[in-house]
Amino acid sequence: MVSKLVYWTNESHADPNAPMFYMGIYHLFYQYNPKGAVWGNIVWAHSVSTDLINWKHLEPAISPSKPFDKYGCWSGSATVLPGKGPVILYTGVADENSTQVQCHAEPKNLSDPYLRKWVKPNSFNPFLVAQQGVNGSAFRDPTTAWWSKDGHWRILVGSRRKDRGVAYLYRSRDFLHWVKSKHPIHSSSRTGMWECPDFYPVSLNGKEGLDISETGNRVKHVLKNSLDRTRFDYYTLGKYIPDKDRYVPDNSSEDGWGGLRYDYGNFYASKSFFDPKKNRRIIWGWANESDSKEDDNTKGWAGIQAIPRSVWLDSRGKQLAQWPVEELNTLRGKQVKMTNQKLQKGDYIEVKGIISVAQADVEVSFSFSSLAKAEPFDPRWVNAQDLCAQKGSKHQGGLGPFGILTLASKKLEEFTPVFFRIFKAPNKHVVLMCSDASSSSLNVDGLYKPSFAGFVDVDLADKKLSLRSLIDHSVVESFGAGGRTCILSRVYPTLAVQNQAHLFVFNNGTEPITVENLNAWSMKSAKIK
Repeated sequence: MVSKLVYWTNESHADPNAPMFYMGIYHLFYQYNPKGAVWGNIVWAHSVSTDLINWKHLEPAISPSKPFDKYGCWSGSATVLPGKGPVILYTGVADENSTQVQCHAEPKNLSDPYLRKWVKPNSFNPFLVAQQGVNGSAFRDPTTAWWSKDGHWRILVGSRRKDRGVAYLYRSRDFLHWVKSKHPIHSSSRTGMWECPDFYPVSLNGKEGLDISETGNRVKHVLKNSLDRTRFDYYTLGKYIPDKDRYVPDNSSEDGWGGLRYDYGNFYASKSFFDPKKNRRIIWGWANESDSKEDDNTKGWAGIQAIPRSVWLDSRGKQLAQWPVEELNTLRGKQVKMTNQKLQKGDYIEVKGIISVAQADVEVSFSFSSLAKAEPFDPRWVNAQDLCAQKGSKHQGGLGPFGILTLASKKLEEFTPVFFRIFKAPNKHVVLMCSDASSSSLNVDGLYKPSFAGFVDVDLADKKLSLRSLIDHSVVESFGAGGRTCILSRVYPTLAVQNQAHLFVFNNGTEPITVENLNAWSMKSAKIK
């Protein structure tokens, strides 16, 4: 079913590229195949908006047209140069051997706020080629540039050396001629190719975003990499040392597959930008498909862009928090409320009155009177997704599972549950958040239906947990504990569609759960033209 909020679904959509705000307009470019629902024939599609919600599609901004990008125009970023306007840096594929080079594009007409036309000057393209010791077939996705006090611009380019993920750093005074730093800004063994790197500062205090060039003692830096091998986005928090061009992750940030992720579901190749209009940092992510290529071809579309999210440093300083941009609330329609609803073990209570549960925004806060019934946590449970598959929403526990059933058929033949389960470890409680697609589609054979999950770092002193889920036909995008853990699931219901979709709150734990407050809104469709 085609999604109707901000998600885009025709043909093949992939990596978000070069988001920016310029002359009162938000711009988003993205990898796009105008000829089909699978990877290939990639151009840079271009859409514009004044509010991040309602969008207008323009003609593609960048297409293969030069010897240096004849075989592909891959991902990249935008930098708005003071007094000069935006410049796009992207990866061109120069030959059939996938030799990757970094290329430069400029607006043809800076007075056009829509930036419809882009040119690729021959005089300094490509501006970077892989030097000796750099893998030219794994050398891509330049970041937004930042300005340093030494008078240089700096960018990162993702790569790998054998099995080691690498982010190379390059410097330039004029944004045309670039020199490779002696050492990568950072690398990590056994992580494979680092795609779509992103590097930016976050404030130690408050939710306001920062310009990418901000440094000093009042900020931490985020290094995000999209790991080609796992198809997930991982990040670390740490310290950027400008005079050494090195980044050092905090001791609390694991560097690799077990580390922090923006999202524990279908979310990849993300890109952030600083929004000067509202002083916030926003990230976009590609909700890659759970479906097979054969099914994508059959249905004629594949891949969407997730809801844009504000991102900031959590108050504990050890992870990021994310939340849908506030403009999304303008799509809210009729509101339904539930308060102080007690859920005993085995209770499934329908939330009624929403005009269309297949397209809704749900915010709910749960509480419980005791942690005593939390099940023992086995230290071997290091993988949240495996644990969710083992102990799903139907597997009765002590404190949980409890949460909501989205896109549910009336008799619960199919549903997508989003829920919590709490365990007791020796020195703390462990909170598991799941978005389990295993029961989401009754009549689709061969569909990838994972039990997505992540652990939630939250203080349970008040014995409360909150959840927000955006439901949009084939997407359930959820934010646990104020956005500390996020999970986007692609699902393809066959019974719970349109007006046949239902929403339930439930509890399958022996500890009673109270729905303190539930607010749900039927959502209007965004204007996409």
